[in-house]
Amino acid sequence: MKTLIDKLLDYINLNKGEDDKYRVLENVRSNISFRGANLWILACAIVIASIGLNVNSAAVIIGAMLISPLMGPIIGAGFGLGVFDFDLLKRSLKNLLVATLVGLIVSAIYFYISPFKETQPELLSRTSPNIYDILIAFAGGIVGAIAITRVEKGNPIPGVAIATALMPPLCTAGYGLAVGSMRFFFGAIYLYSINCVFICISTFFIVTFLKYPKKKQLDERTEKRVKYIITSLITILILPSIYFAYQLFEQKNYQHQIDVFIESEFSSKGVAILYKKTKFNENPKKLELGFLSKKFSDSQIKAFNAKLKDYQIPNTKLTVIQDTTDLKTDILNEIKFNKSVLSEKDVSILKLKKQIEADKYDNKNLLNEIRILFPEVQNIAVSNHVFNENTDSTAVVPVLIYQSKTPLKEENIQKLTFWLEKRLAKSEIELYRQPLKPVKKVNEQAVVKNK
Repeated sequence: MKTLIDKLLDYINLNKGEDDKYRVLENVRSNISFRGANLWILACAIVIASIGLNVNSAAVIIGAMLISPLMGPIIGAGFGLGVFDFDLLKRSLKNLLVATLVGLIVSAIYFYISPFKETQPELLSRTSPNIYDILIAFAGGIVGAIAITRVEKGNPIPGVAIATALMPPLCTAGYGLAVGSMRFFFGAIYLYSINCVFICISTFFIVTFLKYPKKKQLDERTEKRVKYIITSLITILILPSIYFAYQLFEQKNYQHQIDVFIESEFSSKGVAILYKKTKFNENPKKLELGFLSKKFSDSQIKAFNAKLKDYQIPNTKLTVIQDTTDLKTDILNEIKFNKSVLSEKDVSILKLKKQIEADKYDNKNLLNEIRILFPEVQNIAVSNHVFNENTDSTAVVPVLIYQSKTPLKEENIQKLTFWLEKRLAKSEIELYRQPLKPVKKVNEQAVVKNK
């Protein structure tokens, strides 16, 4: 009779559902090359990701990550390291280097010829990596390695491609080269390196844990040297990211204290703030505030500066931008009064209007974005549908009907579903196909549920 510990170990046993080890290794070897179709797919994915970063479209960036083949050589390097197959390791690193250079060149050319070179938020978010990016890459690499070693591969690999985000930092580095910003280039390359290295290392751990057969038995000295190199690489990458994470924590804490100060000293006293800007990286730090109608004397501003220390906001100078227009406070009073006299019916109407607007989908823009990723799709229609789960509850699920000459392949249906879930921020999507020409047979349906 199994004990409780045996049952627990049985639940977490990774050997269950595992594919043949030699077959897995052959699949890994076949997916590391960047020649022919893979190279074209990578170049197109780079262009799509660059466009997404350029226009600040998260949906297009996610689509590029789904079709990118960059994971192949990284996983291959992890397997090569895990089984001491140094030929596989060298080939994987060589192909990863080729892919990286192609990505940098293609993205740099795109951003160089693009008329829009503004620094978008999606670009900025890829220039300051921290310890959380390491944790995401490590966990994502574990999921990817486990999925590859299964008989049933399932859906984790597209999710890993989205979570670890290899494409955006590579394209951001290309943007840095195109505009001559080394800060952007080195910040993005550092994030890209973190993702590559820690996906590789987590793969190495899974391969070692599953006891894949070693191609070459190393002597104790050489094995120690390999472990030393891995440890050194981890340390080199972790230390700067810990510093960036600490900076992020300090900045968030600083911003929180600023919000507490503003709420206590101004907002709670009915003083309306029109403008607020903090400069965290300057010395001393700066807080700029602008008010709608309230004016403060120099002595009052000096007193506010003295109070900053009471709110644990050190080394900060408060600057008040005085409003030069003589606006009457009656405007604020009138707005407050109008809000207070709204009837329940008016509030209900407003809520219903907001709900209707929230349920609308921009089919035109969605179609344009989908056709970038899936050119065979000719037309779409998206709307929310209410399904009765039982007599007491209902579920609202977005349904997309697409028109195409031929049905989408199963893998493309899965990719489109993942993309739509991220794009529409929904946990479940249903897809149906309507052929372009009416036929006598029942319309073919491709239903995908992700509960």
